[in-house]
Amino acid sequence: MDTGFKYPELKDLAAGRKVAMAVSGGADSLLSMVLLKESGADIVAVHGCFLGKEKAEVAVAGLEKRCAELDVSLHVFDLTAEFDRLVVEPFVQEYLRGNTPNPCALCNPEIKFGVLYKAAQELGCDLLGTGHYVRIAEDARYGRVLARGADMGKDQSYFLSLVPRDSVLNAIFPLGGHSKDQTYAELDKRGVEIPLPSESQEICFVPDDDYRQFLIDRKVKLPGPGIAVLSDGTKVGKHNGLWRYTQGQRRGLGISWKAPLYVLDKDMKRNLLIVGTSDELEAGGCIADSFNFLIDFERWPETVYIQTRYRQRSKPARAVQVGSSIKFDFIEPHSRPTPGQIVAVYTEEGAVLGGGIIRE
Repeated sequence: MDTGFKYPELKDLAAGRKVAMAVSGGADSLLSMVLLKESGADIVAVHGCFLGKEKAEVAVAGLEKRCAELDVSLHVFDLTAEFDRLVVEPFVQEYLRGNTPNPCALCNPEIKFGVLYKAAQELGCDLLGTGHYVRIAEDARYGRVLARGADMGKDQSYFLSLVPRDSVLNAIFPLGGHSKDQTYAELDKRGVEIPLPSESQEICFVPDDDYRQFLIDRKVKLPGPGIAVLSDGTKVGKHNGLWRYTQGQRRGLGISWKAPLYVLDKDMKRNLLIVGTSDELEAGGCIADSFNFLIDFERWPETVYIQTRYRQRSKPARAVQVGSSIKFDFIEPHSRPTPGQIVAVYTEEGAVLGGGIIRE
């Protein structure tokens, strides 16, 4: 589809500018730094240690070598306390409220484009480079916008939908037009060794992606067992604590019934797990709050395209502002959105209009 977007060349965005490149030690941020250097930017590499300095030793040692080879100064910041306060603790509290949070989407505005970017500004940098697969585009209607990356299988605009507009428009994304395969090929062609060659796990601070054990180890007061019921109130079994379940879940319910059952909702006040059959999983809409507008709501098109999960095709909806929340009415059948997750909102062409946190 012809989006009608114009994508500025990297050299036009970066040449002669002082750019703080957020580097993790992985392939994406490493190639981004190389491309920015080749474009003529004045690069300063910044690395945030989110999980403690001892866990960052391998990455930092590798980054020191790569930055020395590229003649780029490296600045390492210990952001462990900030990460725990701004990302980990809200993650825990959302589970205690019965929601299923998305910490990666929260980390971007709070840490990468928040605390780390502020530290970079103190180094004299006014632009932030990252290895996200998204693009900055010029749109005839909205001007400069955040847009989907060229590789739809890797596009990460969903995770940036909560980043404030000013921060987005002061960012550079060198990999927006690349595929993941191209990234590895470009590094190999240049003979650049990757300090951390493996992909990061789904939630970086949760060992083995086992959030249940993580919450137990956090030693917070977790809600106890209760009753599982159908949507009409019929008792069908028990649950082991509402924090252990998420909307749409089928496996691990431990409930025998004449048809497969899925989690539909959680009643925190009565400690009830509400389950139902697959035909009850569809929803007619959702409500989101804590909304971040990348384009003012008054300028949104009549039909928007929403994505309520990362690995999901965006679907058309109509949006209405209700107080401080946005209510979305789905035009096509849509799986039941999960409270605590992110809803990212797009134009049909792929410009990001904004994002919020699903509440119901």
